[in-house]
Amino acid sequence: MSVHQLNAETRSRTDVIVIGAGQAGMSASYYLCRAGIEHVVFERSERFHTWKNERWDTFCLVTPNWQCRLPDFPYRGKDPEGFMLKDEIVDYVEGFAGSFDAPLWEGVRVTRVAELAEGGFEVDTTAGNWHAAHVIVASGGYDTPILPAFAGRLDDGIKQLHSRHYKRPEDVPEGTCLVVGTGQSGVQMMEDLWIAGRDVRLAVGPAPRSPRRYRGRDATDWLYEMGHYDQTIDQQPDPKATEAKTNHYMSGRDGGHEIDLRQFARDGLQLYGSVSDMEGGVIRFLPDLEKNLDEADRSYMGIRDAIDVHISGQGLDVAPAPAFEKVWRPEREVTEIDAVAEGITSVLWCIGFRPDYSWLKVDCLDERGKPVHRRGVCAREGVYFLGLGWLNKWGSGRFLSVAEDAEFVVGCIAERLRGGAERRARG
Repeated sequence: MSVHQLNAETRSRTDVIVIGAGQAGMSASYYLCRAGIEHVVFERSERFHTWKNERWDTFCLVTPNWQCRLPDFPYRGKDPEGFMLKDEIVDYVEGFAGSFDAPLWEGVRVTRVAELAEGGFEVDTTAGNWHAAHVIVASGGYDTPILPAFAGRLDDGIKQLHSRHYKRPEDVPEGTCLVVGTGQSGVQMMEDLWIAGRDVRLAVGPAPRSPRRYRGRDATDWLYEMGHYDQTIDQQPDPKATEAKTNHYMSGRDGGHEIDLRQFARDGLQLYGSVSDMEGGVIRFLPDLEKNLDEADRSYMGIRDAIDVHISGQGLDVAPAPAFEKVWRPEREVTEIDAVAEGITSVLWCIGFRPDYSWLKVDCLDERGKPVHRRGVCAREGVYFLGLGWLNKWGSGRFLSVAEDAEFVVGCIAERLRGGAERRARG
């Protein structure tokens, strides 16, 4: 691994600039190295910064280890059906980084990318000005934590944290913590606090949930066998809606288990609907708790039903599963509480992030500020994206398919570079 330091001798022109050294950017670098294409990778912090510094202590994969398939570096451990813990994930990605010699510049921030009149791109960085024919944006989608505007109106005596800053239960003040959001982070952080014996409550959003094990196998094993992970975004009935979907919640903790919020409620967890407003010590909720629980169960049952159809269609001799039962339902919907009177001393926001492309001065984003591309390749020649959810398949933003995407994008770059060389030779 060549981690470059700033110096005046380093050239400021290259064929490809890769922005970001997470698994997507480093996968791109792997294939660029293999193709012999000159490039640099700029990382504003350190490689794999998010895995190292922006995960809580008990974080683990939600998908099984066998889905870790970085370029020519599949998971080779002893527990392919298990779920790596945070430190094991860091060891895995660092092992991949050590398998080749990436031209990596750490601690270098890209501040501006703009088109050049003569072609190619000008890339301003904290390491000076660079020119490149191609730019791969692999900076991820976790730049800016999302907080609703009304969060600023909550009583100052109630501490507010975003999921990015949660590491362990001790980070949360004594008293009751209201966790907001039921994506994968929200339910797992709630469970982390619950297991630690903390007083925690949960505002339930519209996130779907998934079985963990079903009819003798992990649900993801069945889905892989069924070809679910081979479906592309173009095959989805509504691609934009698919891109916007929240991930199904379940857990890889302690060998993996599903999370049924109804069971938690039966065991004493206070559930509310979606947070709709805050003012002083008052927190308001939409009356959508039962609706959200029902929707989560509908996605859960949809996965079970699809697996049942597959098992039947293949004539597999697999034992049937117990019938699904809704073990709890709310007797009434609580739409307003006095947080101070309820003893709530903190709110943990787990409602996601948004990317920041303010530095990207190239016409490649839509009216929502989202990249416009086809399989990572933009209409504006020379601009590419990697590492986004559903870039091409479900696994594009994960270890499962990022290598496939990176290889495709680098193949497009190699073809364009060859075409340019041929034109210059003829000219």
